[in-house]
Amino acid sequence: MGRLLFATWGEALNREDAEAQRINELTGRVIGCCIEVHKALGPGLLESVYEECLSFEMGEKGLRFERQKELPIIYKGVRLNSAYRIDFIVEKTVIVELKAVERVMPVHKGQILSYMKLIDSRIGLLINFNVPVLKNGIDRFVL
Repeated sequence: MGRLLFATWGEALNREDAEAQRINELTGRVIGCCIEVHKALGPGLLESVYEECLSFEMGEKGLRFERQKELPIIYKGVRLNSAYRIDFIVEKTVIVELKAVERVMPVHKGQILSYMKLIDSRIGLLINFNVPVLKNGIDRFVL
């Protein structure tokens, strides 16, 4: 029985490692698309422009995604439509929230963390395109 538990534990660790590797590869692909958009456009444009271009870029790279996904709120057991919209959910795994702001504020980080909790997502990217070098505008969140 001890060997069975050890084998099951080892298999579970291998599955977790494989999932972590898949998520890292996926977030790397999304970040690569963001870098491509930023290299072409630079900082200083509206968030909607970056969103449109990122949508095109991810489609070109074969990523499946939902854009401007409405996030309903369940309040006292009743589903209420809300003004919340997630910019992108990529491969039903990664939440991507875009910004084009001078400085990312705690409220922006709270926003993506709330989205992640509300739809039970483990990984999120907050991308601020309004920076000279995009790597300085990327925040990765893991729950």
